[in-house]
Amino acid sequence: MKGRHQQSSVLSALSKHDLIPLELVEKISTDFLQQKKTFIRFLVEDKNYNAKGIAKVLSKSFGYPNIDLTIFDTSLVPDGIRNEKLIHKHNALPLFLRGKVLFIAVSDPTNLDALEEFQFNTGYSTELVLTDEISLQKCIEKVLEDESDALDISDIDADELSGIDVQEDKKEEDNAPSGGKEDAPIVVYINKILLDAIRKGASDLHFEPYEKMYRIRFRVDGILTEVAKPPISLASRMAARLKVMSKLDIAERRLPQDGRIKLALSKKKSIDFRVSTLPTMWGEKIVMRILDSSSAMLGIEMLGYEPEQKKIYTDALAQPQGMILVTGPTGSGKTVSLYTGLNILNTPERNISTAEDPVEINLDGINQVQINVRTGLTFPKALRSFLRQDPDIVMVGEIRDLETAEIAIKAAQTGHLVLSTLHTNSAAETLNRLLNMGVPAYNVASSVTIIIAQRLARRLCMKCKTEDIIPETELLEQGFLAEQLRDIKLFKAVGCEQCTKGYKGRVGIYEVIKISPTISSIIMEGGNSLDIAKQCQKEGYNNLRQSGLIKAMSGITSLEEINRITNA
Repeated sequence: MKGRHQQSSVLSALSKHDLIPLELVEKISTDFLQQKKTFIRFLVEDKNYNAKGIAKVLSKSFGYPNIDLTIFDTSLVPDGIRNEKLIHKHNALPLFLRGKVLFIAVSDPTNLDALEEFQFNTGYSTELVLTDEISLQKCIEKVLEDESDALDISDIDADELSGIDVQEDKKEEDNAPSGGKEDAPIVVYINKILLDAIRKGASDLHFEPYEKMYRIRFRVDGILTEVAKPPISLASRMAARLKVMSKLDIAERRLPQDGRIKLALSKKKSIDFRVSTLPTMWGEKIVMRILDSSSAMLGIEMLGYEPEQKKIYTDALAQPQGMILVTGPTGSGKTVSLYTGLNILNTPERNISTAEDPVEINLDGINQVQINVRTGLTFPKALRSFLRQDPDIVMVGEIRDLETAEIAIKAAQTGHLVLSTLHTNSAAETLNRLLNMGVPAYNVASSVTIIIAQRLARRLCMKCKTEDIIPETELLEQGFLAEQLRDIKLFKAVGCEQCTKGYKGRVGIYEVIKISPTISSIIMEGGNSLDIAKQCQKEGYNNLRQSGLIKAMSGITSLEEINRITNA
């Protein structure tokens, strides 16, 4: 009876929205009784109804969000909850965690048993999101395939480490200062370091020589941590090995060099590293940035925008022209925000071109240009070429000078959507930065659509975080409002074997400002960043500090972490 009632409510919704003719409802219901598959799959496979059309109608009728799984990165499904039995039993896929809430994708909005069983088995609260049946099946297959092909780094021994495939120049390797059996331990050791960095979720690796020591550090969740101190006598051989892997000139030790490494972990999984060498007093310091293409496929739901901020961003992306500026210091997640926007826009109907220095993540369907100042390929030159190539959307890696700013603004004013970044501390300061570059105020006011200032805060570990008791007077001084104190519950980091000092992963903190007519008037009248910031507050936009406090109240991060990345 329960299944019959669920089937009836789905049919009612589909017929109400004219997706299924009313006169066919009874026949479809009767035909389904002979099947051993889910009702939605029956409609799609046996009756040839449009899967995406069904998902949209059911999303609207039942009030659940509709998610597009065709752009979802399946590696984001949390480890430990890819329960194949439950996934097949309920035709449901756990997608991602937000705080203590696990989001479950289904094609049938009446599939509430899936929520209950996943909640019981994982210990997390569960929420349902809708997707179409075809995308759901493909995504389930990919997740379970990835699970079976996954490489368990912790089980790799020295022999396996020496066999990892690195695309390298054999001639350069033959010219290394030392080779053969003597360097075999160096090869194994460096491979182990690289894999360890990937396993720990590091974003950067630092290989640093000093007078009497050599150290290796990882940047995990934005914080540098020392992980190893190999003998100083190995410094030159380790540098040579890393340069061989990066296809760099190992004989050149006096000038900085840049290169890349592609590390093949398995037949289907590879990781890119961007490598930079720097001559120091005691040898070459080498920094490696892990380029994770999956971060560009997170989907906007995963980035940490508040609902109203996400709407402002997606509305701006839907506009045919204008300029979207993302600002923040190095390592604040600007690139991921831009690539997430580009992924939303990346359809066969649009011509998208990007000018980047460097191109960090390769995206199919987008024309990416690597800036090379030595050969004369600068941001202005690339932008001028874009405008002769019938573009719809242009992304500029960074606006660094007046010439680049003027061309980008011209593009935004002539029917193109332009996305770019600036290095400023807040949204209001971004507008002033453009004015200080020499861009006329009327051009800034008429071209910029929205500004996103952002930071990355470390997420509290869900396993070990504990409640943080803070006096109300202190909370008021920190910026909380009196009405927020009634229900406030803050948490602090503790630390366990599953996290790094009480934190695991990061979440974005955002200030998203839509340029209103009043803000435009302030710009035209020569107002400074303080005037603009005051108006943004009047219009109800949260600054970075306020957005951070919201994340702390949600239990996602700690007040201590918000104080670290924003001004108290």
